[in-house]
Amino acid sequence: MTGLEVRGLRAGYGGSVVLHGIDLRVGEGEIVALVGANGAGKSTLVKALSGLIEAQAGEVVFDGEPLSRLSPRERVLRGIVHVPEGRQVFSGLTIAENLRLGAWSQRRRLDARALEERMARVCARFPVLLERLQQPAGTLSGGQQQMLAIARGLMAEPRLLLLDEPSLGLAPLLVMEIFRLVEGLRAQGLSILLSEQNARLSLGIADRAYVIETGRVALEGRGAELLGKPEVAERYLGVGKAVSAAGSERYGELTKRLGAALGGGSS
Repeated sequence: MTGLEVRGLRAGYGGSVVLHGIDLRVGEGEIVALVGANGAGKSTLVKALSGLIEAQAGEVVFDGEPLSRLSPRERVLRGIVHVPEGRQVFSGLTIAENLRLGAWSQRRRLDARALEERMARVCARFPVLLERLQQPAGTLSGGQQQMLAIARGLMAEPRLLLLDEPSLGLAPLLVMEIFRLVEGLRAQGLSILLSEQNARLSLGIADRAYVIETGRVALEGRGAELLGKPEVAERYLGVGKAVSAAGSERYGELTKRLGAALGGGSS
């Protein structure tokens, strides 16, 4: 199988178990959303996939190769890149220096010219960054820092991008911009695992999604299908009552507004 496959993943911190036998997959060129409340285990799952925490049991396979014994750096070299929650840019370094650090794992394969060419390609998606390469990252707005965090991840030329809460703390217009960017990355063939509290928008652009509750997969399905499930609508979309995917007028209005907000993006 191409892409990511997770089987029976169990992980946590110290003696505490957070993930209890997670099964999921991310196919080539897919957006797969992780939906769930705070503390459900979404960020722990992303960290386990990138190697920041060690799996206690189960398998993580990428393009047919087991990853369990690989370090975070080795996973990056195989094409798996983690953009962490909270941006975590280096505020005292310039935008250009932050971007160069994104390609640090490949520094032995890139000369200065190749690195600058890659930076120009990546920043073509982020004109605001290209205009300010010598500006300290700490002077950017929250939305601009999130763009820098994603751009820094793209500097490693990933095949699978793990995005952890990219819209956290952003104003609504910037949230829409981030989601349009994520859709654009999929259009270019990148696989994306999107961990997000904004269930409505993430399900709206996801090919498939998993609902995580207390470290387990509670529901899975196509993004549009999960938007229409009453239990998802009540618990994660703030609708307040069941929304039927089989003809409910309210569901139709919801998805229509979502599609318009995303500029006609797929669901």
